[in-house]
Amino acid sequence: MDLVVTAGRVLPRPDSVLTDGAVLVRDEQIVAVGGREDVLRQAPPSAVRHDFPASTLLAGLFNSHLHLAFDAGPDTLGGLESDPLAGALERAKQLLSTGVTTVRDLGDSGHLAISVRDALTGAAPRILAAGRPLTVPGGHCHFFGGEVAGDDEIRALIDANAAAGADVIKVMASGGQLTPGGANMWESQFDTRQLRVITEHAARHGLPVAAHAHGADAIEASVAAGVDTIEHCTWMVGPQQVETREPVGRRMAADGIAACSTSSRNWRKMVERMGEEVAARVYGRLTWLEELGVPLIAGTDAGLPGSVFDDPVGALELYEWLGFPRVRILEIATVASARALGLSSITGSLAPGLAADLLVVRGDPLADLGALRDIDLVVARGHIA
Repeated sequence: MDLVVTAGRVLPRPDSVLTDGAVLVRDEQIVAVGGREDVLRQAPPSAVRHDFPASTLLAGLFNSHLHLAFDAGPDTLGGLESDPLAGALERAKQLLSTGVTTVRDLGDSGHLAISVRDALTGAAPRILAAGRPLTVPGGHCHFFGGEVAGDDEIRALIDANAAAGADVIKVMASGGQLTPGGANMWESQFDTRQLRVITEHAARHGLPVAAHAHGADAIEASVAAGVDTIEHCTWMVGPQQVETREPVGRRMAADGIAACSTSSRNWRKMVERMGEEVAARVYGRLTWLEELGVPLIAGTDAGLPGSVFDDPVGALELYEWLGFPRVRILEIATVASARALGLSSITGSLAPGLAADLLVVRGDPLADLGALRDIDLVVARGHIA
């Protein structure tokens, strides 16, 4: 069945606007993008048609860092469910309902996200899953079952994740606030040599590596080891102490290593708590990375307390608060995230041959980012949600 979606504005990419445009979908793929009349001439009479003359049509959004295993409630670990698959499937539906058509799950136990990915059919978000994150014994998120001690255990866990169907390898390069008794957020858990073992062995399976790294030392070691993305990227050197390192940032830019802020809509509460001056310094790392040319990708750490699955716009508004142009914010949420995750040939923009991941919103998100909340239609891999 062919599907035609027309809209007053079509954004093949955020920096390209078609007035009175349309997209033709066939067999889950985009086959034509262009002016409405031109696309309609290519569509068979039997095509199902949806018209949105006052709306904007763009590619579906990305959330490049989340955890389907968590429910965003106040007790992260205590909130783990007896039937985790049912809850994770429901959260995947929440993501899709808000226009998120591609997600990257960066850690669980029992390969939950892989099970969700394999269980979903029809209209569903595309899921890239990490499986069990690598951590040191007793280290950050050890409860996921990814503790490794020594190179042999590192390689064995990567082999096991790959065999289970992982799309990416996650390593906890630094400590984190979620794990009582583990390393502090600014403290490293692996050195550069060990991280290089991880990247090299992951590469044998054709898998990228995402490094959880709050600490400046952990970021520097991860970049030297050749990871693909830095998660959080907060440059901490101590409690409430930050030290950005320009040579490391420049190497990230040169090597195409992307940074994911993992900031949810909770950033507003953080601004209230810290005050705008301190918050501007903390979140200003994103502006600094942007100025250096480091790729930025959209991700919210959804599943952690207050990091909900159904408000991607609240997270993107952080960039607007920092002064990013809306066209750049939409790029981060679509085409830039696709590029960093190796999906540019699959999704992230609207072009013939790409997957039909479409989002139609009332109004114009280039004029008002809040328009992304007012959804007319979501299409995921050619299926209407």
